[in-house]
Amino acid sequence: MAKTSAIERNLKRIKLVEKFRKKREKLKKIIKNKKLPLDERFNAQLKLSKLPKNSAKIRIRNRCEITGRPHGVYRKLKISRIALRQLASSGKIPGMTKSSW
Repeated sequence: MAKTSAIERNLKRIKLVEKFRKKREKLKKIIKNKKLPLDERFNAQLKLSKLPKNSAKIRIRNRCEITGRPHGVYRKLKISRIALRQLASSGKIPGMTKSSW
């Protein structure tokens, strides 16, 4: 099980990303628009840099929904490889069996 503080920090980041998503998108469009004057784009860049760092989507860590483990997480399932194996072994995932060769 992962530290609860790390899990909570990641949840806080997810909330911040959602809160500032529209504002960040708007500022990034201004920055990338080459037709606008340089000073306007520069001001947009300054406003973007004043937003919280944790409001950037890149700061979110993929974590297992069950254990909070940060490594070996399947994106589609949002479960770590270890949790997936335990669920499959206990028969909680239909159609999945332990393989042996």
